[in-house]
This record gives sequence, C-alpha cells and structure tokens, in this order.
Amino acid sequence: MSQYRDSPGGSLSSLISGAVIGAAGLAWWLFSEAEKRQRSRKQRAMLYAPRMQDGSEALETTSIKPETNNSEQLEQRVEQLNAAIADVRKQLENLGEEN
Repeated sequence: MSQYRDSPGGSLSSLISGAVIGAAGLAWWLFSEAEKRQRSRKQRAMLYAPRMQDGSEALETTSIKPETNNSEQLEQRVEQLNAAIADVRKQLENLGEEN
C-alpha cells in the first residue's frame, strides 16, 4: 500500500494562498461594512442638519411689484416651503428606517 504524502512546498503554498484569499475576503467585508455605516451616518446627518437658506427667496420677493400685498405672498411662499421641507424630511426618515 502506498501512502499519499504532500510535499512540504505544496502544503505551504496552499496554506499561504488560503491565508491570502481569507485576508482579501475579510478586507472586502470590512470595506463594505464601513461604506454602509458611512451612508447611514450621512442620512442621519441630513435629517438633523441645520436648515440653511441661501437668500434666493428674499430675491424673489423683491422683484414683485410694490402694489401687491407682499406679506400675503410671503406667507404663502413660507407655507409652501415648509410643506416641501416636511415632505423631504418624511422621505429621508423613511429611507433611514429601511436601512
């Protein structure tokens, strides 16, 4: 009966290749987990970020004729913007809950 024996070089090369493949798999998994965490942090940051305005709304109201009632138009514009902001917040919260 003949016994099967691995050569020392073959065992060593299979051990090294297994370690390299395992390290590559671990690195890929860690990278994908880090990306997931980063995406969720960005989404949370967008939910709680301070709301800043660039002043474009103020420019729009100055172009309106002085005869018109600016305060009513401004209130309507503010209500529209608040409704749009609420819709975006709901959408972002839903995205955060899905993840």
